[in-house]
Amino acid sequence: MRQELTVYYDGGCPLCRAEIGHYRKSRGAERVAFVDARPDGPAAALGPDLDRSAALRRFHVRGPDGRLTSGAAAFARLWRTLPGWRWLGRIVDLRVFGRRPVLPLAEAAYRLSLPLRPRLARLFLRVF
Repeated sequence: MRQELTVYYDGGCPLCRAEIGHYRKSRGAERVAFVDARPDGPAAALGPDLDRSAALRRFHVRGPDGRLTSGAAAFARLWRTLPGWRWLGRIVDLRVFGRRPVLPLAEAAYRLSLPLRPRLARLFLRVF
């Protein structure tokens, strides 16, 4: 089956690994290539427009057209690819009168969560 999306993630982050592990088990995951971007992980083909530090700072996906997307828009793109998550991707990417009112809110929430990621990862390790 042809892969529709490439997901770049930080495999050194326990929280990220767990989330990606969940997506990998989802129906439709065979259409997604998951690339671990961490420096001590396997060599990753990130492409000329994505360096490793950017890939580790934010969530990125690349479509079959080569277009790179990051942040909340990247999550929406991944979710639209996975049948069990498609409803959420459609909500985040919903267009109303030519605008996407939910996406800026989702991006703001995503940006607010980024500084919390190290703490959330440590908490995740203690709980699980």
